[in-house]
Amino acid sequence: MFTGIIEEVGTVQRIGGGSIAIAAEHVLGDAHVGDSIAVNGICLTVTSFDRHHFTADVMPETVRRTSLAELKKGSPVNLERALSLASRLGGHIVSGHIDGTGRIESLEKEDNALLLKVAANPAILRGIVEKGSVALDGISLTVAAVTEADFTVSLIPHTREVTNLRGKKAGSLLNIETDVIGKYVEKMMQGAYKEPGGRAEPAKKALTRAFLLENGF
Repeated sequence: MFTGIIEEVGTVQRIGGGSIAIAAEHVLGDAHVGDSIAVNGICLTVTSFDRHHFTADVMPETVRRTSLAELKKGSPVNLERALSLASRLGGHIVSGHIDGTGRIESLEKEDNALLLKVAANPAILRGIVEKGSVALDGISLTVAAVTEADFTVSLIPHTREVTNLRGKKAGSLLNIETDVIGKYVEKMMQGAYKEPGGRAEPAKKALTRAFLLENGF
C-alpha cells in the first residue's frame, strides 16, 4: 500500500528478461529483499539491492497493463516505498495495481499551475471523479475535470519538479490507478457474489437505494 507521495526519482539501469534494475538512493535506506517499492506507480518486489540500486522481477501481465514497455536505460522513474503505520497519509490510498494507461493530450499553464489533460478509455474514465483522487505514474493527484474522453489534473510547480512529470509532454504515456474505494463500491453496486464453485450469481441483497433505505441509511 502506498500514498502517492513520490520520495525519489530513480533511473532505469536495465530492463528486459523479466526484470528491471533501477539506480536509487533514498528508498534504499531501509530496504530488504521482499520489500515493495512503487515504480511509476507499479508495485514491484525487491529481489536484490545494494547502496545504489535495486532489482525487481516484472511479470508479462504487468508489462501489458502498464507503460513499462516504453522504459529504457536512463529513463527516470518515480519511486515510493510502501506505507508504514507510522507514516502520514499525505496523498490517498494507492495499491500499486495499475488499471491501464493514458496519453497526455495537452499541458497548459494557468498562473503558477500546470493543467495536465490525459486521454483514457471508458473503462478507466468510469472510475475518475471530479475532485476525486487519481494516481498518475504513482503520483497522488486531484481530478479537476472529467469528460467522456479525458480528464484533467492541476499540478503545482513542486509536483513537477520532484517527479518524472518534468520530462513529460503531449503524447507521453502514463500509468493510471483509479481510486480503490470507488472500485469496491462499484462492485458492490453490481450486486454479484461468488458461489463456492467460483460461479458468479446475482446477490440476494444488492447494494441499491431500496436496500439502503430498508437498513436505515
